[in-house]
Amino acid sequence: MTQPPVYATREDVQRALDVKLTARNSTQIDRALQSASRGIEGLCHRRFYPETATKYFDWPDSQYGTSWRLWLDDSELISVTTLSSGGTTIAASDYNLEPNRTGPPYNRIEVKLSTSAAFGGGDTHQRDITVTGLFGYRNDETTVGALTEALDASETAVDVNAATSAVVGVGSVLRVDSERMLVTGRQMLDTGQNLGGAGLTIQPNNVTVTVTDGTAYTVDEILLIDSERMLIVDIAGNNLTVIRAWDGSLIAAHSAGADIYAARTLTVTRGALGTTAATHDSGASVVRWDPPGLVRDLTIAETINRITNEQAGYARTRRTGENRSNDQALTARDLPSLRDQVYAAHGRKARTRAV
Repeated sequence: MTQPPVYATREDVQRALDVKLTARNSTQIDRALQSASRGIEGLCHRRFYPETATKYFDWPDSQYGTSWRLWLDDSELISVTTLSSGGTTIAASDYNLEPNRTGPPYNRIEVKLSTSAAFGGGDTHQRDITVTGLFGYRNDETTVGALTEALDASETAVDVNAATSAVVGVGSVLRVDSERMLVTGRQMLDTGQNLGGAGLTIQPNNVTVTVTDGTAYTVDEILLIDSERMLIVDIAGNNLTVIRAWDGSLIAAHSAGADIYAARTLTVTRGALGTTAATHDSGASVVRWDPPGLVRDLTIAETINRITNEQAGYARTRRTGENRSNDQALTARDLPSLRDQVYAAHGRKARTRAV
């Protein structure tokens, strides 16, 4: 079973912790990201990622409240594709998504009283209303790059361009055309270029990688030459300025003509979040879903807190008292404040209604 999306990437946490990539800490970070993301959903009483789905609701008869208003509760909507009741489709012009002041997420659907449309009419009030649409908090997306290969409907190794590679990580939610994909891994891909100039010496201050075409790379992209990883921090023409021995790799000398690889192959889960795997053309835009900024920040903070506590066996302490002789468990002091900010900005508050 595919795990639900997380609200920050593995790379976000690695950079915040300044740790190198190993199979051991990758598994630990991924697990902590899942725990942190699900914890934030519990804190805010909502999930944030978009999911295409069909859901069924009871007709809101007099036992539950106003018959023309359907409360969605924890099934908040971003948009509706089809709404029907008792097997009869209700036109988009015959209902409102509310509240309309702020846009998504919508917590209720109201049939317009000026129309003849109505909820009910089926054999029973149970599951009388069917809603097909995009459920979740908001669908904030950023176009981050493009595919560099055509995809069939089953391939899970997806080649992308440099722009995508630099801003996508393990845990990202991507969309190509109408299909969503979850990034579960990254691998190196031959860029088709070779190390130019005189190559690279073993000296850490030898940081200029000469290439044939500098426009084929982007800042923040990770390169691999022989067994050494490097991070691009600047580009001037066909010269890439890099940080050597990146991500825990060992610095080494490299001869001119060595192949240059970049992390441009993404391992993905196809047809994710209610979408269907499909074919896509080379050059198709890659769009990334972006969680709210505060939610992403809290996910990173909660993940770091879990990892550092695990490393200390949940025994981090600090001295307290007048002569600082008493030990107390050490917790991240800014976390409660960040949690409060996230709940205040994005928490789903309880609603009240007459019975």
